[in-house]
Amino acid sequence: MTNPFFLCFSLFLSTQIFCVTGDVYKEEILIKPLLPIHLYVNFQFITQVTGGASEHSHLAPRSLREIMSHYQVEELHLTLTEGQWRHKQWGYPVLDAAPGAELYAWFSPNVSNIDDQWKKLSSTLSGLFCASLNFIDNHNTISPQMALWPLGAMHTNINSTAYLRYASLPREIVCTENLTPWKKLLPCESSHGFAALLNSRLIHNTNYHSIGIHVRKTCQNEDCTEHNLEIKQTVSLVYDFKIINNANWSFKSLFGQGLFGACPMSTSSKIYVDITSNGTEPFKLTPAPNSIVQSSRGGSETIFAIYEIKHDTPMINIGAKYGIHTKFLVPVPPPLHFNRYVLGYGKEFGGIVTEIVNNYWAPIDIVLLENAPWWLPIQLSTLRVNGEAESNVVMKQYYSPGRSRQRPYHLELLLRLPPKSTTTVTIDFEFVFLKWQEYPPDANHGFYIGSAIITANLPTAKNYTSLPIDGVTFDSVFNASKPWYSAVFRTNGAMVSLPTPDFSMPYNVICLACTVVALAFGPLHNICTKELVLKPTGSPLSLRQKIINFFKKKKD
Repeated sequence: MTNPFFLCFSLFLSTQIFCVTGDVYKEEILIKPLLPIHLYVNFQFITQVTGGASEHSHLAPRSLREIMSHYQVEELHLTLTEGQWRHKQWGYPVLDAAPGAELYAWFSPNVSNIDDQWKKLSSTLSGLFCASLNFIDNHNTISPQMALWPLGAMHTNINSTAYLRYASLPREIVCTENLTPWKKLLPCESSHGFAALLNSRLIHNTNYHSIGIHVRKTCQNEDCTEHNLEIKQTVSLVYDFKIINNANWSFKSLFGQGLFGACPMSTSSKIYVDITSNGTEPFKLTPAPNSIVQSSRGGSETIFAIYEIKHDTPMINIGAKYGIHTKFLVPVPPPLHFNRYVLGYGKEFGGIVTEIVNNYWAPIDIVLLENAPWWLPIQLSTLRVNGEAESNVVMKQYYSPGRSRQRPYHLELLLRLPPKSTTTVTIDFEFVFLKWQEYPPDANHGFYIGSAIITANLPTAKNYTSLPIDGVTFDSVFNASKPWYSAVFRTNGAMVSLPTPDFSMPYNVICLACTVVALAFGPLHNICTKELVLKPTGSPLSLRQKIINFFKKKKD
């Protein structure tokens, strides 16, 4: 069965004929060892739609197309992530994601009220993916000025940041109820193809798992007067060899089953295994791959073993075995890595520290975005870079003060990191006392702070997974050469403990009030409902006493 590239159908209630042409669906898997104890598996499902009316398509999910059209969204990015990606130990992922839920979108310039459309968009996506995106509102939404840019076709003569909205929910927990509707958007859902490997029972036991939806418009011609629609669905997993109990891996050990062919609707179904030696001995793949390709990209040499899967391919169980005497090499840190933590003691003042390390021999320009919630006011006057209030490292800054219960605090810094250096950005904040209704059920656990965003122009692609940048497929990035590589990273989140009232006091008050009411209600109820009956004064004679009295009478 082949993919139908041209499908026309007519609406019987109308004289118009709508044609859906050029629907293309691709599915890809990348497997990369993060030795010595981790394995990175990235799924990518790309649906490209060209031509036809915007509300009709053959392979693209109608729900997403209607959302993009109804709310006039030019580009949309949504990720739901559990866990933290370790950039220093693992390098860079294909697409970075913040812990919890992250949503940002560009709207059309024709939208009159973007904030209203943004609220409706988040609520609709909340129902579609069974997530808590309905909690996104103006009090946790910002418009980044330098950190994010559109990856699709946007009007070049407008300020795209004015139509951008960004929000994150770091407390969001990702589970099966989010994965199930995500899989239903695929042409073959989870019955056929690579999505059949996504067993929720197994992938949610990984150290890191992330699902994403990325929708954008691409240019159909050179003048970009006509647009195509690209829907990319991604899944990123990081397995721990300690959980597998073996450095050798296979599809059955990772997903609980083998792969039963590709999706019949896909035009390309490929599996890429990074076989670049990470140890003293290369590992052995079974079965043998269809081909081996070497990728030269930004000074990084990567070797891929490629498996081409057809819809009639019999069950395949790809696996890797290492030698008994294999010694794993220590991974080399990437050119840019970072760390974030909270300072301070007590319940009055604190600080957020972001350490950014440049391991490269040349300067690297980055944009650091800090998004602090309204209940954690950051003070711009306390901003220090490498311990100094004014530093030549800062080239440009943007600051939008927050407002209590209305909008968050927004800070962006354009930094030029010196070569072979560590740059420390510190800013202080105050602890605030919230209303008792604003505390979460587990207030003593702490309050989560969203990840900071770091946008960098990397001068090299080393430690960067040789996968599509800006949404192109695998084949187009082989042997690519660029003077720099743009990338967007998310730091680790943070947690603070705000001043918390004694929530046990209401419990004690309730118990005391209930006890008093019970003690007062009991006697009053008895008096009002029970009847008083007079009883004889003497007590009844026992049988023994009656017998004694009987014989006394006889004797007398």
